[in-house]
This record gives sequence, structure tokens and C-alpha cells, in this order.
Amino acid sequence: MRIGAVIPCAGRGSRMGPGDPKQFLELEGKPIIAWAAERLQSSPLVETIVIAAPGDQIEFMKSIVAGQRLSKVCAVVAGGPRRQDSVRNGFRALDEESAGLVLIHDGVRPFFDPAIIESLLAELSEADAAIVGVRAKDTIKLSDCRQIIRSTPSRDTVWIAQTPQLFRRSDLQAAFERADSEHFSGTDEATLVERLGKSVAIVEGSYDNIKVTTPEDFELARIIARRKQVSV
Repeated sequence: MRIGAVIPCAGRGSRMGPGDPKQFLELEGKPIIAWAAERLQSSPLVETIVIAAPGDQIEFMKSIVAGQRLSKVCAVVAGGPRRQDSVRNGFRALDEESAGLVLIHDGVRPFFDPAIIESLLAELSEADAAIVGVRAKDTIKLSDCRQIIRSTPSRDTVWIAQTPQLFRRSDLQAAFERADSEHFSGTDEATLVERLGKSVAIVEGSYDNIKVTTPEDFELARIIARRKQVSV
């Protein structure tokens, strides 16, 4: 079954501070979004890519696509006010025949290993969906609304969710429809699919697969980018 990818990158990045949106910041002379898209493009399993960009940055995003020769990008669409809206807009732009499976990847995760897509696909033989994640290194505390600790889950069962995340197209469509009807907002697509009672497997990824959302993240990303450039 063919895989179509959606890259949500319409966020304004308030945590990053003033300046260009975080997805357009450059690492080693290349925008973060280009790093992410190039990794998807390098996978032989990915047939086509849709990018959901800020509505006022569509042409700029298209210029990046052309400049970086991202030939698998079939469309650049306007994102929405929430990540969920951006992914849905990108999802709608994917051709049904070329995307029976849908892969979602954050536009500000520039360092994922494309080989992990094959591992995600393998998990679909038994699970309904599959995501990348890493084990929690810190002790996690669950609190109430007054920030009083109520429980401490075992780190053996706590994972930090990442992307990419792989879904069957029909499941993702149903998940969006249910979320819309119930006015539910999730922080990733796995959350929406879980609400359908679907099984979602976790494939262990890498701690290098960071999400660049703060100035501290960007500094770490610069270090990782330099290391990866040297190792090429």
C-alpha cells in the first residue's frame, strides 16, 4: 500500500521568540523544514508529500521546495490555527489512490532516520497504527490542577511520543470526523486514533529526533546538524 506524507509546519512558534517562524530558521544553511522534507523524500516507501504551511508563507514555502528540489512534494497548502487543522488540510490534499497509508511528520523535527518508516510499516501487520517514540529518561509526575502530585508512573511504561506517525487513511479520516463532532483537540494524531479504540504501536526512535520549539532546542539542533554534516 502506498504512503503519502503530511508535514504540518504552520505554527508561529511563540516559544521561539520574535523573528522568523521556527520551521524557516536555517541549520547549516538550510531551513529546518527542508531537513525534515528531505528525509521523507529519501525514503523509497514515501510516494508523495504535502506540506501545510502558514497561509501567508505559501509562496515562500514553494520557493524552498523548488530550491531544495523536493520533487515528491505534490502540494503546499495553508495550515490552520491548530496542528490538528493543519494536518487535516494536508490530509485532504493527498490523493486517495496514492496514499492508502498516511505518514505524519513534524516540520520542526529535522533529524529522524528515514529507515524507521520501514519499522513503522512492519508494525501495521498487527497494530492499527504505529508511531515513533523514545523512553522517558526522567521521572514523570502526574499532578492535579493545583500542581499537587497525584501519581508517579513507572518509567518502564512511559514513552515520549515523536513523529513520524503512520496510519491507515480510513482510520485517520474517521478520527478527524469524530474529533470535529466532539470538538476535541489532540496534540498528535495518535491521540485522535486512540479515541477510536484503535491499537497504536510504538517503535523506539532516537533522542536526536528533537522537536525544535525553543531557543535551547535550536542551539542543540545546530550541534546535531554539524555532527550529521561531518558524518555524511
